Amino acid sequence: MSGLERFFNTVNGAPVQSTTGRWLVSENPYTGEPWAEVPQCGVADVEAAVEAAHAAFTTGPWAALTATARGKLLRRLGDLIARDAERLAKLETRDNGKLYAEMSGQVRYLPEYYYYFAGLADKIEGGVLPPDKSDVFIYTKHEPLGVVVCITPWNSPLLLLTWKLAAALAAGNTVVIKPSEFTSVSTLEFVKLAEEAGFPSGVINTVTGYGHEIGAALVEHPKVAKVAFTGGDATGAAVYAGAAKGLKHVTLELGGKSPNIIFEDANLDDAVKGAISGIFAASGQTCIAGSRLLVQRSVYDEVSRRVVDFAAGARLGDPMQADTQVGPITTQPQRKKVLDYIAVAKAEGAECLLGGKVPADSALKNGWFVEPTIFGNVTNDMRIAREEVFGPVLSIIPFEDDEDAIRIANDTIYGLAAGVWTQNMRRAVRMADALKAGTVWVNTYRAVSFLAPFGGYKKSGIGRENGQEAIYEYLQTKCVWLNLAEGVPNPFVLR
Repeated sequence: MSGLERFFNTVNGAPVQSTTGRWLVSENPYTGEPWAEVPQCGVADVEAAVEAAHAAFTTGPWAALTATARGKLLRRLGDLIARDAERLAKLETRDNGKLYAEMSGQVRYLPEYYYYFAGLADKIEGGVLPPDKSDVFIYTKHEPLGVVVCITPWNSPLLLLTWKLAAALAAGNTVVIKPSEFTSVSTLEFVKLAEEAGFPSGVINTVTGYGHEIGAALVEHPKVAKVAFTGGDATGAAVYAGAAKGLKHVTLELGGKSPNIIFEDANLDDAVKGAISGIFAASGQTCIAGSRLLVQRSVYDEVSRRVVDFAAGARLGDPMQADTQVGPITTQPQRKKVLDYIAVAKAEGAECLLGGKVPADSALKNGWFVEPTIFGNVTNDMRIAREEVFGPVLSIIPFEDDEDAIRIANDTIYGLAAGVWTQNMRRAVRMADALKAGTVWVNTYRAVSFLAPFGGYKKSGIGRENGQEAIYEYLQTKCVWLNLAEGVPNPFVLR
């Protein structure tokens, strides 16, 4: 398609098209118009990217770098992200339709992740073991895995890539990145900064295209040691099965149906704001969305009224504008899915308290918008309460007491996050212990940090990203035995 800006993959330090000669068109979710093209890669492109990463890991200058030197490169990359944060955030907003205010905040915070793992790179220590056998010296060391494939979604491409990339590089691995076919542009531009930072060729490579065309080739490639994936649980299960064929390491950050629980003793002003932030920020397109709002029966009517009133005033519009509060859905297929779920909820008897349709405002007609939607009197057995919608749709579910809240909250296949709103610290600690979720927020929601481990229970995933735990996801432990005795013990006896 002529007239569109073209972006290229990076393989072995050089910009490349695809061997297929085909291109994918990226559309602006606010205007509905095409604006960019990225290569539509095939299996041959996957082979070239993995081979480049494998060569860089085994024979290139990267393999000879000390951990301290790797850390310096990561710090330099963080500095360059800070320099180009505005440009990267604007590309991301144009590509995925999320608010520039949010994308700008995310990208400006990204350097902190690289600084953190830069400092952690040379702090990973082995140990000397006290032997139970005479005349031996035993020690352990941690070594990188090899080639890591990072597969990222369309909702926050650079943030969720960073959660993988910073730790993988700090540990000494090389990487092949496969971004979503819907939102590849910001990733392709970001990778250029790695070369400027001084990373050797082949350490960071990209392939763009459809998962059904190149996904299996990436995940099952014999020279890939690990797959780090963020996305839906169904695709995650397929990735897990593909990786299992080669007994590869995996980190899977999958879906969620997170409960956001408001008790009668909560500060209701704060709790209502937390409920709004939990579901309507990012137009509900986040794995940690607080899509199930559990409200104690005694304050159910008041909280429902306040949440509806607050959401009714939300400003939909151009995500680049500072006063816009809710942007479009990132892709047309996802908007259809959201609208289908709204129809299902109505058919099951949920009471639509707000929204439930495409906005009538003519200024929004070209964009992929869905009104902020709230359903009341939802029961936890309804599909709207059990399946991940990934859109601006909130289900309000009443509960009686602590035990009832715990029962409803944990009655899900997911376990990514949960929120608790209460002024009773005993209750807060008890709830945090009882909730089956990888992250529990008390009197806040959607808070993340480079130093806080993140990941899910149950079908919300495997492994952890961020924090010290994350770097060990990209390392393997070697145990070394040194015989200090004269001669060799009896070779027929296990010592």
